[in-house]
Amino acid sequence: MSGVAPEEPLSDVAYAYDGSLEGLLSAVFEAYARREDPQDVAPEAILQPRLGQTVRFVETDVERAVRVQRGIKRACGAAAYDAVMRASLSDDPDAGTVVYRFVRYAMAANRPHDCSGCRKRGSCSGPMGSSRPTDAIGCSGKASKSVLNDLAHPAVEPLHRLVRAVGNERHHMVQFLRFEHLENGVWLALCNPSASVVPLLMDWFAGRFNTQPFIIYDEVHRLAGVYEGRDWYLVRTDELNVPDRAADERLMQAAWKRFYRTVAVEARYNPELRRQFMPKRLWKNILEMHEDLPGAELARGEGAPAERLWRG
Repeated sequence: MSGVAPEEPLSDVAYAYDGSLEGLLSAVFEAYARREDPQDVAPEAILQPRLGQTVRFVETDVERAVRVQRGIKRACGAAAYDAVMRASLSDDPDAGTVVYRFVRYAMAANRPHDCSGCRKRGSCSGPMGSSRPTDAIGCSGKASKSVLNDLAHPAVEPLHRLVRAVGNERHHMVQFLRFEHLENGVWLALCNPSASVVPLLMDWFAGRFNTQPFIIYDEVHRLAGVYEGRDWYLVRTDELNVPDRAADERLMQAAWKRFYRTVAVEARYNPELRRQFMPKRLWKNILEMHEDLPGAELARGEGAPAERLWRG
């Protein structure tokens, strides 16, 4: 019995995935397995096929995604994979293609980025050597020959731009998240970032909340980061259901607003500068800005209709 002839690789093809990091890495695996070089790699929801282009819908396969992850770390180093992961969180419609192009280039170059034992690790601007929120991907230490330093290469510069943008959005969330104390003892923060940065926030806040449970809910990407006091996990949900505020929460909010008004220097009031450092798109979830926003009441009142966090 003769075997089935292998399918010929396509030259004009786009890959569509489910929008997750696992789906993107599955698409990378599919490209290598089929010996294809897709022109576009994008989430199915936003993919705009070109005229005459064939679209392959890639199913997410966690096992294949892990194999790609291991391959990137082995050939390019953990810092390269960290950059890939951060860039995949971007809302840029070309993020999937940028990550795919970088992986192809980095795997072919096979120049690992190894930060272990580097004397500059504590001050380096690289993603594995620094906690600075901009997360630049260059390197000034012994890994300077890494592909991450080829910033002039067309496969690396776009990745650098995405990593920096995602890092800046993470920095905004670290600055402007406002938590509410709920009657069940959990602290809740709502946010509306321009990148899916909740996975990058959880370790930072878990280290500061210690054993105190909290939830960070991304209203744009419908993603909740849940910390139970020891470990955290991510939950995708379209609905949010939380208990009422704790008895003293309204008093604490009033005290915080009064403090904010008291420390303000009226002679230095500069609304344009404030919008530059505190983007207006974030104001609806920043407590002290509620009174400054015209229109409907933004703060949740007592007895507001409950929304659901987990379905089923």
